[in-house]
Amino acid sequence: MRRGLHGRGALFDTEPPGLAPRLVGLRPFQHGSSPCEHPTEIPFVVFAGARGLGKSAVLAELRAAYEGRTPLALIDCEADLFAGPPEGLPHEVWSPVAQALVTLAEQLAQPVADAGRIPFPRLAAGLLAVAAGGWHDRDVPRVRREAERILLLNDTGSRTGGPAGARAPAGSWAGGHRSRWVGRVSARLTDPLSGPLPGTGPVVEPVVEAALEAFSEGVSPTHRRLRKAAAWYRDHPNAEGSPKRGLLLLSGHFRTGGDARTHAEGHLVRALLADLDDAYGGSLPRGHRAGRPVVLIDNAQTAPGIGLIAAVLRDRADGIADRVAFFAGLRGHGHPALRNATRSPLSQLARTSGWQPGGTASSRALLVPLSPLSRDDTPRVVEAACRGLAVPSRLPGAAHRLTRGSPLGTTLFAESARQNLPRGAGTPGELLTADLVPHEAQETCGAHETHEACGTRGGRPAYRELLDRLVPAGRRDELALLAVAHDRESAFALAAARLPGDFGAVGVLALEARLAEEGLPTVPGQFVGDPFLRALLLLGLHRREPDHGTWKAAHRTLVAHYTDLPAAPDRPREDAGEGAGPGAAEQRTLYRLQHELALGAAEPAVTYLRDTFARHCMKAWLRALVFLASAPYHPAPTPDGYGCAAYDARARVALGRVGAGPPPPEGADTALHLRIRRLLYGVWQVTDPLALPDPVVAERLRSELGQLSRLRTTDVEPLLRASVHWPEDALSGRPLRLGRTAGRAPDLF
Repeated sequence: MRRGLHGRGALFDTEPPGLAPRLVGLRPFQHGSSPCEHPTEIPFVVFAGARGLGKSAVLAELRAAYEGRTPLALIDCEADLFAGPPEGLPHEVWSPVAQALVTLAEQLAQPVADAGRIPFPRLAAGLLAVAAGGWHDRDVPRVRREAERILLLNDTGSRTGGPAGARAPAGSWAGGHRSRWVGRVSARLTDPLSGPLPGTGPVVEPVVEAALEAFSEGVSPTHRRLRKAAAWYRDHPNAEGSPKRGLLLLSGHFRTGGDARTHAEGHLVRALLADLDDAYGGSLPRGHRAGRPVVLIDNAQTAPGIGLIAAVLRDRADGIADRVAFFAGLRGHGHPALRNATRSPLSQLARTSGWQPGGTASSRALLVPLSPLSRDDTPRVVEAACRGLAVPSRLPGAAHRLTRGSPLGTTLFAESARQNLPRGAGTPGELLTADLVPHEAQETCGAHETHEACGTRGGRPAYRELLDRLVPAGRRDELALLAVAHDRESAFALAAARLPGDFGAVGVLALEARLAEEGLPTVPGQFVGDPFLRALLLLGLHRREPDHGTWKAAHRTLVAHYTDLPAAPDRPREDAGEGAGPGAAEQRTLYRLQHELALGAAEPAVTYLRDTFARHCMKAWLRALVFLASAPYHPAPTPDGYGCAAYDARARVALGRVGAGPPPPEGADTALHLRIRRLLYGVWQVTDPLALPDPVVAERLRSELGQLSRLRTTDVEPLLRASVHWPEDALSGRPLRLGRTAGRAPDLF
């Protein structure tokens, strides 16, 4: 793959052909054909997932793989182009879907390989009828520009005879070179504006009549194509065989809005696909156009994406076939328009899609949730970015533990390593807080500038760059505060204590819903379920003020919240056996202890673990230990960065070199108390996503857990397993294994 995408071979591979070549019929980055898996009807492929999982990167790679080899278009539905009509264009004759169709047609028209430009006469006729509904203000220059841009969709690349001319720039209403035909026809279409009709009167009917006349003149192949396209509208519902009536109905339905406009937009989508079908199956020999045209729709969760998807799926369900390979990127896990889509992870599509259409429109879609990078992929990304640099041996594993395989997070983290390892940064925390100059900013630097000189311009902390790309716009500061919370209840408490009164419970619920819409996971015990995003938000919250005032206040608020909660009786758990461990009341206690630990007070957590060691089942006790040790830790700052190992006291405490702490109360087992304290600090250090695990501390876990196992007469197996697996897990960046309950933390008990 040209862009070094990892974990996406099932889409781009050529031997055996991946999903893309099997659907497009062409090998990526080659001109050779590939067998088509679905020769008659192919699925509409939708890549789904949260921000940062690489949907845009996959679509960009598809564009690079097939651009210049087959007709191709890519639109980003979040672009400003689709936010509203151009200045002077009435809203009643503009929609994001109509704008998208013009933009797609302009890109699809480009000549590729040995085949010429594709004209779009059906689409042009429909768009002229729609646009004419807004030509009532006598702004002849604007109307002329609109008409010319639409008419240029008929361009075949010819310079003599019939309609020809250079394509208008995508997103503009201005044409480039105008053929005589385009100029002549646009003048005829604007004649009604200078006629006897009042300036605010309707001009749709005379414009449609003028367009049909212009499309019907001449005897060249080009004009025969135009006549055929105009006649296509005689089959419009209720047109009664009249192309004029069909176009007038289309224009009226579009201006009406609502469902009527949706049907009109669907007919325009059908017109574009029919024009493409003509280019492949009409007078031009099919052999000149290998494979299928490709349409790529990014951020399809916003207009015009869902409208385009729904229109294509409805037509396919109604038996109206097309030849286009559609690929879309959708933020989230799905959409009501895709409720019956076949769901399959990309890894299972390497040899066959397994897709079969059902009886509904949405069954024509194949929904592909994009997975994070694997533990093997992440080191490859880091090593590729840092080629030639001395990369700490534990950094790639720590990168995976931090990013959880987020392609965007891994890529930017690796880029920060490339830029900042030579400057002395070495831990994940240092690389996140060091300044990062993204690739796009670097490309603006002059070729004569050194990397260091370029890095002094436009850089900002890497975690801020990541947050800007991963967090929904708006309410970012509020979300960072609520990332401290464990659930809706504690989020309410934080909002009441630390946010303005107009935010309140409504704001909490709105952010909660927004996180779900973004496709972020819901994890019991965390208001922000995605651990990578939560780590970034908490880091940003800690660095918000020099004295970390908001950070401290948030944790103190929740310490008070869980201290003041009434001790509700615990309900027995379904999986609880003898000595299974604490329930809801003690879970709240663990929440309080974790916030105290984040504030630097470790003794309450040590005391809790010491007192519960003998009476809790070991799996529950180990889960509590790991949960408490997930408290965020921030070492003393240094003048030039996040911090360094010399300021991280946890390793020295874990090894028994410093920090014995206050003595345990009279009657407590001093040896057990100190051992648990060392163990807590050790787990805290080796599992911190912002630190590199200390190998000496990781090995010390083995002996501490082994010694603890000697103090239990029963239920020893979990401790012994942990003593074997935890040192290896810590150094490789894996979550610490907790037997069959692995992956349940922080759903503690």
